[in-house]
Order: sequence, then C-alpha cells, then structure tokens
Amino acid sequence: MLSYIVRRLAIAIPTILILIVLSFILMFAAPGGPFNSERPLPPQVLANIQAKYGLDQPYWKQIVNYVWNVVAHFDFGPSFKYKDRSVNDIIAQGFPVTLTYGFWSFIVATVVGITLGVVAAIRHNTWLDYFAVGISIGAQSLPNFVMAPILVLVFTLYLGWLPGGGWNGGQIEYLVLPVIALSTSYFASIARIMRSSMLEVLNAGFIRTARAKGLPMSRVIIRHALKPALLPLLSYLGPAFVGMITGSVIIDVYFSTGGIGQFFVNSAFNRDYSVMMGITILVGVLTILFNLVVDLLYAWIDPKIRY
Repeated sequence: MLSYIVRRLAIAIPTILILIVLSFILMFAAPGGPFNSERPLPPQVLANIQAKYGLDQPYWKQIVNYVWNVVAHFDFGPSFKYKDRSVNDIIAQGFPVTLTYGFWSFIVATVVGITLGVVAAIRHNTWLDYFAVGISIGAQSLPNFVMAPILVLVFTLYLGWLPGGGWNGGQIEYLVLPVIALSTSYFASIARIMRSSMLEVLNAGFIRTARAKGLPMSRVIIRHALKPALLPLLSYLGPAFVGMITGSVIIDVYFSTGGIGQFFVNSAFNRDYSVMMGITILVGVLTILFNLVVDLLYAWIDPKIRY
C-alpha cells in the first residue's frame, strides 16, 4: 500500500506544477490586462504600475518567480484590484465560508443519495423504488441556479422562515438554504449511481450464498453488499466533493455568502489575474488531491487495484 501511495504522489506533484505553469500562460495570453480601462493611463504611470507588480520583467522570469513563490512559499502574490490585499488574504476570507457550506452539502448529498439508492435497489419495482427514482429525477432537473431562487421565494419571501442571504458567522439558519440548493442535484446523481450499483451487487453469487445461509437481510446489505456497491460511486464522490466546495458561484451570487465564488466572478470582470489564478490553482490542487484520496480508497476497498 505504501508503494501505491508513493506512485500516486509521484504523478500528482508534476501534475500540479504543470497546472500552475499552464494557468499562468493562459491567463496572461488573454487579450487586455488588469490596468486597461476606457480611459488609458499615461505611459509613465502604466510603466510604474507594471514595475511595482513585476510585469515589466521578461515573460520567462515572471513564470519562474510565480511558480517559485507558489510552490516554495504558497504565495499567490498581490491582488491587482483590491488595494493592499494579497490573494492569500482573499482566499483566507472566502474559502472557509465556501468550505463550511460545501462540506455540509457533501454530507447531506452523500447520506440522502446513498439512502435513496439503497432503498430503491432493495425494494426494486415497488412504490419505494418509484418514489426514490422520482425524487432523483426531480432533483436532477432542478440545478442549483434554478433551485436557489425558488428556495428564496418560498422560504424567505412567502413563509419568512429562513433568511434569504448573508452569512452571519455561519449560523445554522444561514446554512440551510445554501446547503439545500447546492446538494440537490448531487444527491440525485449519487442516488442513481448507488441504485444501479446495488442492483448489480445484489444479483451476485456471494450475496445469494449469504442469503441462502439464513443471514438477516440487514446484515447482508451492511456487511456484504454495501462495500462493493460503493466502488463505482467513489469515482464520482471525489470530483463532486471538489465541486461542492469550490463550485459556489451560483450560491454566492444568490445568497451573498461571501465565499470564493463571488471573488472569482469579480476578478473575471475586473481582470484581476492574480486572484483568478490563485482560485484556479486552488481548485485544481483540490481536484488532484481528492482524486488521489479516491484512488487510495479504491485500493483500500479492492486489494486488486493496489497490485
């Protein structure tokens, strides 16, 4: 198992380096710049600003300095638009918010999705199966940019039960609507994958043998069927976890939570390249990290993979 972890890390580290370099090249290859505006700056002022941020250096040297600062010091540099603030400060402000409701969205989506999938598979072709599949299809057809305004209209404007925006330190009443809006479409996908996988496992020979020995159905499901049925789901949970943690643009816009999604949108409009690159690299690193975790869980559940 240790050699498998080392091999996966050996692949992940150069992938992160390539991601940083490509992000830098693509960002600065885009037309325009962070200091372009409808009213052009005088050449002397523009030259002083570029010298302040090191943009007057040769292109290769900018790349080397940026990669070194990110890898060695985890420093994404200063923001071009937010005065006296670094990209690290902006991420430190927005990422804990996004991580909080993204984590709870992942928990809700995983628990509800696995439960619906298992129940639908066990009660195949019964009203419970049809009910679970119906909920999954309905949730899948309502993405978060549709679900978010509906939740605000119903629970905030009509019923007045929950606040329709803000964060207020992450109190539970401010978490409910963002978590529901973000987790809905994900738990629908999880339920569909889990149902298909569980149906396949329940028809396997070792499950029929366990039931023929007289084992209770609950023990057959928990001890024998659940673990192999989770294998196809793991490949989806890794990217889904990253998506729920970082894919918060819609949630931040509708609920004004102050997460990194709103900063990412503002940086795109303002051409604040350093903030865009910092958040892009953060998302890429998290994606690589959790895909690595998924690979390790695969190897732990199925020993054939690690060999």
